[in-house]
Amino acid sequence: MKFVRLPGHVKSIHYAWVMLAIAIAMRLVSSVERTASGVLVAYMVDPAGEFGWSRSVVGLALSLQWICSGIFGPPAGWLGDRYGLRLAMAVGALLFLATSVLIGLVTAPWQFILYFGICMSAALAVFQVPLITAVTMWFHKHLGVAMGLLQSAQGLANLLFAPLMVVLLTQFGWRWAFWGPGIVGGLLLLGLIRYFRNEPAEVGLRPLGADPKTPIRSVQKGPLARVRTTVFLRQARRTFAFWNLIGIHYWGCAGHAIIIVYLADIVRSQGLSLATGALVVSTMFGVSSFTRFAVPILADRVGSRSAMALCFCLQGLPIALLFWAHEAWHFYLFAVLFGIGFGGEMSAFPIINRQYYGDAPIGTVYGWQMLGAGIGMASGSFLGGVLRDLTGAYTLALGCSFVLSMMGTLSILVLPSTAHHQIPEWEKALPSEVRATT
Repeated sequence: MKFVRLPGHVKSIHYAWVMLAIAIAMRLVSSVERTASGVLVAYMVDPAGEFGWSRSVVGLALSLQWICSGIFGPPAGWLGDRYGLRLAMAVGALLFLATSVLIGLVTAPWQFILYFGICMSAALAVFQVPLITAVTMWFHKHLGVAMGLLQSAQGLANLLFAPLMVVLLTQFGWRWAFWGPGIVGGLLLLGLIRYFRNEPAEVGLRPLGADPKTPIRSVQKGPLARVRTTVFLRQARRTFAFWNLIGIHYWGCAGHAIIIVYLADIVRSQGLSLATGALVVSTMFGVSSFTRFAVPILADRVGSRSAMALCFCLQGLPIALLFWAHEAWHFYLFAVLFGIGFGGEMSAFPIINRQYYGDAPIGTVYGWQMLGAGIGMASGSFLGGVLRDLTGAYTLALGCSFVLSMMGTLSILVLPSTAHHQIPEWEKALPSEVRATT
């Protein structure tokens, strides 16, 4: 394989940090459309606006996007495990660019449902699953710091892009609100892929912090990768943690989806402006950036279960504030408190996977967890819109959000300890030539 020549100062640091920087940039660029979902709801249901569609229609499109992102999660993880993460990134970048152009041409609900709800989800699944598992392959030491920086980029994306989407929609209209970020972002993603490496062994390195006496892993691709992935997944499915983590991701995402998608509309329903709603949403994601960074570090050092359970509780309890909030500062207070729990709720999953399964090919496992997350996001976004349309208020939807988060907390408490791997000797089921070291 032909590699890109790097500047001398880049070679003086471990390439794991270069990979992390590339992953953060990719995560930011690919997050533009999805992070603005709450703003899109308020914009598209406005009777005096460009569309004036019902919340149920818009909620259906958002639900389909999350369902399809979840459905595409396992195949995206498998694609990265089987054919290499770099190929998966290229496929995702091309889909992201093409779908953004199509979304800009939307004039009817079915088009929005197809392009935004289904096609975009296929592109974003790549940047949810293989990208994160790639980072975990490069770090033995400082994995919590690396994952914290990557996860906090998601919060930063929401902080930046929700107000940006308001500006694009109000100043340039629907078409350029998607064409601008989509075309520029897609080209940036394709450029970053030039520097992307599938795993440390591809450039003759060990993961950062690995024992220097440990043999360098053989490159895992092609038929060898297929055998390893199949054997590991068969054994992982026999563990309780495999299935429970899928459920936990479902409960957490279903709980916060109602808030993410409808918070801007809840703010506007109290007589405040769309711009205020966007700023409240940005505040929530801005605060979440801190816990997205801090919780993986905590989980890496002391174990993931306690950190995850605490964040699930902090995601659910602040919802009580929304039952009486009617002034701007009420919503900003909620955004701060909810953002603390919401940011940490999802960011420890890559850490707990490594704590449970070590250096195994966890892309497909994480993809299954993202299936739970996608269905959860879909359930929350659709349920919130339907309950609002049926009752004329968000009271019942907010109650559902609270219950869902508490269900996730209970599920975390019955997880096994992270002090030891779940299947430490899984490679014994492999032929000797397929094992990791050479």
